[in-house]
This record gives sequence, C-alpha cells and structure tokens, in this order.
Amino acid sequence: MANERLRAAISAKGETIQSVAEHVGVDPKSVERWITTGRTPHRGHRWKAASFLGADEVYLWPSVEKQAEKASTSELITYYPHRGAVPAALWSSLIEKATDQVDILVYAGLFLFDSNPDLPDQLAEKAKAGAQVRILLGDPDSEAVRQRGEEEGIGDDLAARARITRRYLEPTMSTPGVEVRLHDTILYNSIYRFDEDVLVNPHVLGAPAGQNPVMHFRYLPGARTFRHYMRSFDYAWERGREA
Repeated sequence: MANERLRAAISAKGETIQSVAEHVGVDPKSVERWITTGRTPHRGHRWKAASFLGADEVYLWPSVEKQAEKASTSELITYYPHRGAVPAALWSSLIEKATDQVDILVYAGLFLFDSNPDLPDQLAEKAKAGAQVRILLGDPDSEAVRQRGEEEGIGDDLAARARITRRYLEPTMSTPGVEVRLHDTILYNSIYRFDEDVLVNPHVLGAPAGQNPVMHFRYLPGARTFRHYMRSFDYAWERGREA
C-alpha cells in the first residue's frame, strides 16, 4: 500500500524525492519505494526523513509506533525526587561536555548560575566555538511570573531572581551565538538541554521548583520524549522577546 502521508509531507514542504534522498543519504529509488510500496525504512533513515520534513515519525510510518514507545522509554536515564538530588557533578559535566547546543527554559534558574559562577563565560566560549546557546528567562514584569511567585509562596522574590539571572548573563549577551529572551508563558517544566541530554524539572502547584522532581533524558533516534520536550522549548522560544 502506498504511503500517502509521506508523499503529502514531501509535497507540503516543497521538497522532492531527490532532496529527501540527499538529506537522508540514500538512493532516490529507496525513497520512491518508501512511497509507492509503503516500505518502512531503517530507524536512522526514518528519523532523518521525519526531521527534514518537520513531521512526526509515527505519523509517517504508523507501524513503528511500538518501536517508538520502547525507544522513548529507553531515553529516561534516571529520575531524581527533587532538584537538589541532582549531583552537582552532573550539572558541571553536562555543561562542560556540550559542544553544539545549550537550551535553558526557566523563570529564573538562579541556582544554576549561583552554583556555577563561571557559567556565563563558559556559554560565551561555547558560542565562540560554534555552539548555539538559547536561554529563556521569565519576564519579571509578567503576570505569569507574578502568579508563580504567589503559588510558590515567595511573592516578588521570583521576579527578583529572574532579574539577577539576567544580570549575570549581561556580559555574554553580545556574544554571537548566545541569545537571551524573556517569556511570559505558563511554565509547566523547566528545561535544561545540553546537546543530546536534557534535564526536565516539572512544576508542581504550590511547591518551589527546587522541591520538584527532575528527569534526565538522553536522545535516541526514533524516540519521542527528548524531541517532545524540545518542541515545547521551541514553542516558548518563538513567543519570547529580546531580553
């Protein structure tokens, strides 16, 4: 049975069988067979094609849903009952090893900069070496930050922490490759991405972020959890404004 979803996705992106094949690194005839015979490509090829087309792998190839679920489960490295249980050495290691991408989505995230005083300089150096650094801080004047401060029982202190974090970052903000934006979205999770590792700190109503669990995920081709959280980051990033 022909894969009409794949055919439509290629057309919707204005791409061709040839361009998809070149991006994935296969012969155009292989891509043609994926469409005309409904053949399911190997996992790495599926992920590259889906990423290139901006589509979900399971949508393009529904038969791989079980495989995707299993891979997604395997992305979870460990679970910490609260943020303080995350080893300081892990934060330092992830920061140090990151070479391509650092993404941080928080309201303040002041703990990270207080415990890693060289972090602004490290981020600047990584950007100079070619990494992309994107940091989203809560807009201290926004209703979302005010409300979260009340819910956590710290009032205006949350907005003050966001301002302090921005001040820490000021020396790096003129570095090409380092972008800092403010956001006023409801923050369901704080997200800390370092290359293919991401730490996710879900927010629990009425509890400060530091008291809430942290999950450590590592990207696996074909899995969805890492990509799912990064889509959330991108959603907030697109709605942020220059700090």
